[in-house]
Amino acid sequence: MVYDLIVTGGGIVGLASAWRILQRNPGLRLLLLEKEEGLARHQSGRNSGVLHSGIYYKPGSFKAELCREGYFQMLEFVLSEGVAHDVCGKVIVATEERELPRLSILEDRAAQNGLTGVRRLGPEELREIEPEAAGLSALHVPETGIVDYPQVCARLADRIRALGGEIHLGEGVLSVEGGRGKKSVRTFRGGYESAFFLNCAGLHSDRIARLEGLDSGVAIIPFRGEYFAFKPDAPKLVRNLIYPVPDPAFPFLGVHFTRMVHGGVECGPNAVLALGREAYSKFQVNPRDAWEIFRNRGFRVLAGLHWRMGWMEFRRSWSKALFTAALQRLVPAVRSSMLVPRSAGIRAQAMRVDGSLVDDFFFAEGDGSLHVLNAPSPAATASLAIGSRIADRYEALR
Repeated sequence: MVYDLIVTGGGIVGLASAWRILQRNPGLRLLLLEKEEGLARHQSGRNSGVLHSGIYYKPGSFKAELCREGYFQMLEFVLSEGVAHDVCGKVIVATEERELPRLSILEDRAAQNGLTGVRRLGPEELREIEPEAAGLSALHVPETGIVDYPQVCARLADRIRALGGEIHLGEGVLSVEGGRGKKSVRTFRGGYESAFFLNCAGLHSDRIARLEGLDSGVAIIPFRGEYFAFKPDAPKLVRNLIYPVPDPAFPFLGVHFTRMVHGGVECGPNAVLALGREAYSKFQVNPRDAWEIFRNRGFRVLAGLHWRMGWMEFRRSWSKALFTAALQRLVPAVRSSMLVPRSAGIRAQAMRVDGSLVDDFFFAEGDGSLHVLNAPSPAATASLAIGSRIADRYEALR
């Protein structure tokens, strides 16, 4: 089976990239391989469903640029496809004096990144938007929304097939060999050849790169995000989205409240080390994955620098009371009796050999290949713009 391009990874980035490439190259023989028996089974189907505005990201970074481009492209896509969504806005709330300078930095970034309508709120103005929220000051970000991303993935798959692309499920990649113009890819179920190989494997992207012999300088560290949701009979304490001011030392946004596009309110996530790349339960351990993490010198450096934060997240993972206390900083009326656990997600976070976390989208080129090695949030929002950039690189490299 010979193709012009093989893509591995049936999440939103792989699907968006395949579609963008097919749009530009009619008649291209494209095959997308997904190891699961369905699409969007991992990060793309287990996130908060937020359409990010781009307020958090350093001006000039890939995240800032592609989030803003992707925001408008995603809105156009969901409108044209009838995908469930709502541009409902959010508030970012400072609850302590020390957070006020960081809130000002976010306000500056909003202007630099081209957001519209962002405004500073005092306590009374905050309560007009979110009556149960408490804080010293806040930012209202009207361009933030919520989207059904699994539905986006299903629509992207339809568009890929309509353009002649093939999608094979249950085909995890076992080996990648060869160079530019002739790549041999072996899966659980067979072998394929292509002129070019694109790796969008998310949680396993670094391993796929190593299969080809590429030393990317990064390793994926899985962080599990655990969620609670309000019970159906709980008081209506949250209208839309309520976020804390994030800690700039970490690429996580903190425990927050998200109204879900099909109803209900989700609370979380925390960010605890997962002992497996697909260890969605705190009781799951993958021995191979855990061994890779703990033997990694960079991870030991990271753990040594940030053990206090890690210990706090670990304790909150096991204590509903501590999780509730984190929520009460933003909405004091929350009680643990109002909350029920929801399914967890895992963030594929790239880490460099020195233990630093990669804070931006990260791509690496091989011999006749391109590897997407860091695409956590806001990758879902930015996916169509990421796909366009990957299409640019594909056309330059093939």
